[in-house]
Amino acid sequence: MRPFDPRLVRELPQTRAPVAALGLLGAAAGVAAIGQAFAIAWLVTALVGGGSLWAPAVTVATILAVRGILSATTEVTATWAGARVAGVLRERILGRWSRATADDRPAPERMLTISTHGASSVEPYVARYLPALVAAAVVPPLAIVTLLVVDWSSALIVVATVPLLPVFAALIGRHTQEATQRRWATQTRLAGHFLDVMRGLPTLVSYGRAEKQADQVAAVGDRHRIATVRTLKIAFLSSAALELLATISVAIVAVWTGMRLAWGNLDLQVALTAILLAPEAYWPIRRVGQEFHAAADGAEAIDALLADVPPACFAGRESMSVRDLSYRYPGANVDVLQGISYAVRPGLTVVTGPSGCGKTTLLELLAGLRTPTAGAAEVPRTHLVTQTPFVLPATVADNLALGTGASPAQIAAACAATGLDRVIAGLPDGTATLLGDNGFGLSAGQRARLGLTRAMLSDAAVVLLDEPTAHLDPASARQVRSVIRDLARTRPVVAVTHDPELAALADAQWPLTERVPA
Repeated sequence: MRPFDPRLVRELPQTRAPVAALGLLGAAAGVAAIGQAFAIAWLVTALVGGGSLWAPAVTVATILAVRGILSATTEVTATWAGARVAGVLRERILGRWSRATADDRPAPERMLTISTHGASSVEPYVARYLPALVAAAVVPPLAIVTLLVVDWSSALIVVATVPLLPVFAALIGRHTQEATQRRWATQTRLAGHFLDVMRGLPTLVSYGRAEKQADQVAAVGDRHRIATVRTLKIAFLSSAALELLATISVAIVAVWTGMRLAWGNLDLQVALTAILLAPEAYWPIRRVGQEFHAAADGAEAIDALLADVPPACFAGRESMSVRDLSYRYPGANVDVLQGISYAVRPGLTVVTGPSGCGKTTLLELLAGLRTPTAGAAEVPRTHLVTQTPFVLPATVADNLALGTGASPAQIAAACAATGLDRVIAGLPDGTATLLGDNGFGLSAGQRARLGLTRAMLSDAAVVLLDEPTAHLDPASARQVRSVIRDLARTRPVVAVTHDPELAALADAQWPLTERVPA
């Protein structure tokens, strides 16, 4: 793990201001700490010597007030910076994943872990670790230089012992990184298992296997808990080791300074200043070691969130054709599609074939969601309506306007064409009705109408439909077929279907056959 990943500010300009603000505050706090050592030594010397306390007392109070203000400002800025950087990273990776093909995206459980737990763990990295890192880069050198001017022999002790802290911190950090990676792997497995269980929960309940899966989730959770506790143990032990090392080093300076003060070889103010400056040379490095464990998750997450994801490539053409197109799922032994060549003409093209022959996969290839194993696909910008259209946990109006930029009049016309207006009329609050996850509040057929309405509002050059009439009653299916025919008069429409009536309306048919492994 690198102390600071420069890609954070190089690739994300939005993070430069928060990181720069934390750096400036850290440097200012370091200067104030050095000034405090001189002010307190001045005050104690004046008190012991019987001199006037007014000037040193005001100086100490002023510096303490400045340090308090800087500390409060740093806390507020760190909180803002952590939320800002985490939000920018999350937005960046989600945007890249949404534009990448299914083959280039990570597994769903890894995407879930990175975008939730990973992005959240960036906040303590930015809010606590980066300020400590800045202080460690500024304060120790400043304290040592000041000590050289004040008392060079005490400075030599600090120079000889300070390097021990980063050496020990680096040795402990390597072990911490290994523990963190193991915990991340456990977290990813837990997320994947939980995701699979939630997807198959209705089936598990119907077969009476839900309680067994609950036990499995609990077992994986226990493994995650054990890995977390193991990491915490390392954190506590390493913090204690660094604390002990720093305490012994400061004690050496204090003893050496005290001995020379007792021998009469050192002025009281110089001795006090040296004793007060010595801890400032160790404390920032010690804090970096302490915060390293909290930041290890953040550093791991930043590396994953900044990973390059190849974007989906669109040719930007108005026509659509494929030449010798083949596709094989990762880990499969046979191509699900092989050597397909076809040119999509204006109008309605229906893709037919038995279940499992790769019709849905073909649509995903045409939409740019998958990368062909071989061959080439020349496609314009498309709008894909899947069998389970994506529905936001938001209002019906928000879902209709998603990615379209259509006016209210255009939305109303599209709803009337697909029959969605009758569905909206039956909802409690009309278009203001709030939908739940996966379109909870709408039936499967109503979600299909919603997806088809969005396709009508889209300005994509080609519309791709996957089983558009599969979840509709006969009357609704007839209306949807009519809508599809009208849509095909304005742009090419490619529809995968088992509906013979929709196939009969097609201008062209694209038959696929099932491939059987040899």
